[in-house]
Amino acid sequence: MIYVFFLLLAVFSVLFMVSRKRYDKLLATVDRNIYRLKDFMPISLYLLDRAGYKFNTSYDLGLQLRLGELYGHANARHHLRIHWANKLALIMILLIIISLIGASMEEADPWFVFYSLLGLGLAFYLADNEVNEKYRKRRLMMQIDFPDFLNKLILLVNAGMTVMRAMEKIVLDRRHSKAGKSRPLYDELRIMLLEIKAEKPELKAYEDFAKRCRIPEITKFTSVIIQNARKGNAEMVSILRLQASECWEMRKNVARKLGEEASTKLLFPMMIMLAAILMIVVAPSVMQLRGF
Repeated sequence: MIYVFFLLLAVFSVLFMVSRKRYDKLLATVDRNIYRLKDFMPISLYLLDRAGYKFNTSYDLGLQLRLGELYGHANARHHLRIHWANKLALIMILLIIISLIGASMEEADPWFVFYSLLGLGLAFYLADNEVNEKYRKRRLMMQIDFPDFLNKLILLVNAGMTVMRAMEKIVLDRRHSKAGKSRPLYDELRIMLLEIKAEKPELKAYEDFAKRCRIPEITKFTSVIIQNARKGNAEMVSILRLQASECWEMRKNVARKLGEEASTKLLFPMMIMLAAILMIVVAPSVMQLRGF
């Protein structure tokens, strides 16, 4: 096993020397706080390029869609490559660590091999699970924020503002408020408004906004706004009011779901506490019966 360790270390070192300057431009914008293995990513990118990997499997396309929502669809392909590079770098480092541990063992242990393979598979899964969790949280935050945004929009439109001016005011007020930390819905609205100011066609900006969010309620909302912009619709406010009431029901369901998840997560700590209490209560009786 010691030979495997030195062989892997030698291969890793050679690949690092060959690839370390090849991808400086590609990795220049990579955030080290998100991808802590940035220094080892050139090796992974080099291996992917040499293997001719095309990133066109159904798995890759699904992952690219989620990364596109998180970082922008224009940069989705770039982030897919970075994500793969990060996963491969993690697996290569784990292989070296596993081979080092194996080198210290006197003889091969089947259980060690099993747990090593399990650890590698778990590392691969957790890298994707982190993306899925960010994607899920982003959608939840949008679903939570949208009903409040819609109610504010209805109030401002009723007060005589245009839809565009009302959106600008809501986004601006949000940025200036004390609670103005980054929220996906308001970030996407701000991008849409900046695109319109940059002379992008208004209807196209609305459509792109809906595509970036990919929330059914937001898609329905943009359809109403687009219809009003094209043909005019005296019933627009009434339709939005009806949708606002539906969205509040959606928000209640989301809050209920989050509460159920929180209670499920608390179940394990509660079981540990119960076991500790039982030990405290039962231990004196057991010790007394045994004559301690």
